[in-house]
Amino acid sequence: QVQLVESGGGLVQPGGSLRLSCAASGSIFSIDHMGWFRQPPGKQRELVAEIASGGRTNYADSVKGRFTISRDNAKNTVSLQMNSLKPEDTAVYYCNAAIRPTAWVLSDYWGQGTQVTVSS
Repeated sequence: QVQLVESGGGLVQPGGSLRLSCAASGSIFSIDHMGWFRQPPGKQRELVAEIASGGRTNYADSVKGRFTISRDNAKNTVSLQMNSLKPEDTAVYYCNAAIRPTAWVLSDYWGQGTQVTVSS
């Protein structure tokens, strides 16, 4: 059984910073891409940032230059450093990973979500 557990959400003032972390645990053979999505109130879930196993990254235009995604392959973790936060960054943030529990199976996994609120 594979699980993704997130931490680090909370309330922050505009211009502030937060760091989200996500740890994958369980029966893991390898992890392909890892990423973060978010779902603002009343809107659809959207990609924030993703990182391939080799380190190549991709960001939503709205967060480029403010957010940085990183991963530790030895620890099966992915983090999202969020700087210069804006009220429009308010959302539930979800960790996502494409994980191989065995060499011949690839499945998509999601964390439970963590609330990020940017407000004065």
